[in-house]
Amino acid sequence: MAGKVFFSVSMSLDGFIAPESLEDLMGQQWMELQQWIFPQRFFRENLKLGEGGEEGRDNEIVRETFERTGASVMGKRLFDAGEQMWPEEAPFHTPVFVVTHEKRDPWERPGGTTFHFVNDGIETALDQAREAAGDRDVRIAGGGATILEYLNAGLIDEFSIALSPVLFGSGIRLFEGVDAGRVALEPVRAEPSPRVTHLTYAVRER
Repeated sequence: MAGKVFFSVSMSLDGFIAPESLEDLMGQQWMELQQWIFPQRFFRENLKLGEGGEEGRDNEIVRETFERTGASVMGKRLFDAGEQMWPEEAPFHTPVFVVTHEKRDPWERPGGTTFHFVNDGIETALDQAREAAGDRDVRIAGGGATILEYLNAGLIDEFSIALSPVLFGSGIRLFEGVDAGRVALEPVRAEPSPRVTHLTYAVRER
């Protein structure tokens, strides 16, 4: 049985998931947005940031998201930023399919991550990711424009937002340009934690 297609992101209270400029990734606002995840034990272990860390519900959610993911899809903008920031052992440990116009051979990293570059659209990338994932889920890793393309195309089954108590004021909005006449949401669960509120929705065609 094929798994679900989902995305999971951290979002500010005013609806932003990233700064406008790649140069501001890892800046103060982005760090505040993501501050809930950095102390988590599983996150720290996965990125080899050292031993220890928190082990509450936030940590379980990080682990569950990782374990359900059999392959990921991302856009070229996110890949370009990650290529500079990820450690040599990239944190995915599964195949990753990059939607791009660039032709490039697969890029294999230590630890089980191989980046495949797909030149003929989001559906082809998803088909390849589904095949690679088997009965596990496919995560649309981002960025915002790529998530929106999949959402508007009716290809997302479910998504989770870690709603963070921070305001951006400007940047990349998660739902900027969403086809609201097509996309309907069904609440699945809401889980507050000391740092964020985790919101999960199933996606239905309106």
